[in-house]
Amino acid sequence: MSAIPSHVPQSIRRRVAAVVVVAMPEEAQPFLDRLPRLVDATAPRLPGGAEAWPLDLGGARELLLVRSGIGLVASASALATVLTQVTPELIVSAGTTGGLGREVEVGDVCVSTELAYTDVDATAFGYAPGQTPGQPATFTGDPGLVARAGAAADVLHAATPAAGSARIHVGQMLAGGSFVTAANVKDTRERFPQAVSTDMESTALAQVAHAAAIPFASIRGVSDLCGPEAGQDFHIGADEAAARSAAVVLAALG
Repeated sequence: MSAIPSHVPQSIRRRVAAVVVVAMPEEAQPFLDRLPRLVDATAPRLPGGAEAWPLDLGGARELLLVRSGIGLVASASALATVLTQVTPELIVSAGTTGGLGREVEVGDVCVSTELAYTDVDATAFGYAPGQTPGQPATFTGDPGLVARAGAAADVLHAATPAAGSARIHVGQMLAGGSFVTAANVKDTRERFPQAVSTDMESTALAQVAHAAAIPFASIRGVSDLCGPEAGQDFHIGADEAAARSAAVVLAALG
């Protein structure tokens, strides 16, 4: 039973195979380009400027694509509203992310085994770095979804003409309300030495999914590096990174 209140009983909400949440139009476009729209399915009503598209995943399965807007609050509120209207088997955070791990390069794809908040600090009260009081120390990525995404290297290499050398990194992913830059990346790496990436939505989405007891993972393309080393490229277009993310997401969803 979902922990999210709704005037719509869960038993009569539309069931969908997956809800995929992105923040920006550039992150939504690869899904809109790849999947046909379901003209007979109703898009959920969403707050603010958020929007949603029912898409045909094949095999009589629906993927509900949600563009939430940027940030923790925008993403969490959009997903929470969606879950009052549909019941998904899986929830995925897709789009772009900033590379944090030293082995991560622009154009790679990161997949979450666990998620924490970059800028939450209640350690003075005995909580783990990145843990909100009353919540788990980290939110866990769904093992099956993570495994399928992690095995999609061939799909990633074929995602775009320039993706042939891209890699998939499976590990801890972060999200917060502040950008991690070269100026503050040292502190973030010290607090989260195993983290591969950070963005501004994934952990908030993971928290909503956790409250609703719905399997979740973040699968995102690296568009920039938080603290590039000498000789590393530091940026690619959001559309390129998002296309790579979408390819791996769709492979993981089957």
